[in-house]
Amino acid sequence: METNILHSDLPLIQEADLHNKIVLVRFDHNVVKGGEIRDPFRIDRTIGTLFNIVERGGRPILMTHVGRPRDKKSGRIECRKGEAVDPIVAYLEQKLHARFHIPRIVSDPEKGILGIDTSINLAVRDLRERKIGGIYLPNTRWFQGEEAGGELARQFALQLAGLADIYVNDAFGSWQPHASTYEITQFLPSYAGFLLQQEILNLSRVINPVRPFVAAVAGSKYDTKIKPLYAIYEKVDRLILGGVIYNTFLCAKYNIRIKGVTDDDIQLARDLVERDRTRNKIVELPFIVESDVADGRVEGKFRTIRVGDLKSGSDYGYILDIDPRSFEDPIVADTIGNARTIFVNAVMGYTPHFTSGSQALDQTIDRNRDAMKMYGGGDTLQEFKDLCPGLYLSVMDNANYYFFTGGGTVLTAIEQGSPYGLKPVVALCEQKKRPK
Repeated sequence: METNILHSDLPLIQEADLHNKIVLVRFDHNVVKGGEIRDPFRIDRTIGTLFNIVERGGRPILMTHVGRPRDKKSGRIECRKGEAVDPIVAYLEQKLHARFHIPRIVSDPEKGILGIDTSINLAVRDLRERKIGGIYLPNTRWFQGEEAGGELARQFALQLAGLADIYVNDAFGSWQPHASTYEITQFLPSYAGFLLQQEILNLSRVINPVRPFVAAVAGSKYDTKIKPLYAIYEKVDRLILGGVIYNTFLCAKYNIRIKGVTDDDIQLARDLVERDRTRNKIVELPFIVESDVADGRVEGKFRTIRVGDLKSGSDYGYILDIDPRSFEDPIVADTIGNARTIFVNAVMGYTPHFTSGSQALDQTIDRNRDAMKMYGGGDTLQEFKDLCPGLYLSVMDNANYYFFTGGGTVLTAIEQGSPYGLKPVVALCEQKKRPK
């Protein structure tokens, strides 16, 4: 598939007749923590879809998930104030000079919101009559049916469909098949929003890259990244590792122990070491920062050590960062400098105390003016913005940079080998195939 063409089975919002229609649109505005917006980037990226709906005569009902209100063990759903959509609505009202209504629906202390009741009908009428700019539903994960699957999910999707004429999915970061992203497509004409389209197009540039293709991947756990890590390994020409993933790789390769790295993960990493023995795709960062303590940057308690000096059978402290000198190493610098596509899903150090490695990585990547540079993951993007604010602002409209709104979605699509294997995208494509 060419990287600049969307699959013909994907129904697009620009194909829909929105005039005088109530449009139920699913966003990924999961940016609220503790009742405050950490970063409005994901909201800002959806403004184009929202404007297009209104400009073409549609009346929007918005929805998103926020946080994880459902306890996985007990199934209990707690509607916490800190995970409400109110801050999102306040931001949109300030940004758009429009008024949004949030339905206040009674919840059960154990099961969350059981369903959408008729109290919303008055607000829907006001929306049709343009007395309000939009309706923003409560956190979708407060609803019992959102993550339940089966008949509960079907019933919730039917209730959602009863509010609107058309459904639009613009929630790239919400790749799991929940009622508001998956089942809903069975009951309404459904389309991909502009952000979802753009993310799919750029995913194709990662899955079908211009070469040489270099990826930088890090993570706080090794076992949860194995499948996407191996998928990326097969895709890239060279791979740079960071965080616990790199520490685990070093343990397995050099037969050492690093504090915080488990024996189980070391055993898992031996397979990656063996794969790389002949293929030599992994570019080692030669200078790492060892610390005696894990919870702070204490003078006299951390130091830079060389990977080349690691001794088999030895124990080391916590490895909490990559020394910036690693990116001056000729092999590392040439690898990044000669790449044509660079994908980053990595924070090199343990924030907020160790940040030099991430800053050096971003600055080294920026010096490659010809490569397509693609960042995925909330932590990765937040670190970029915090450590290199001037650089971030300068590249926001740079055609050689792209910032994905969902890192987990990117890794899942890479693992599957296509953005069209993501369940909500599959649902949209299947909906287009159904007879009218």
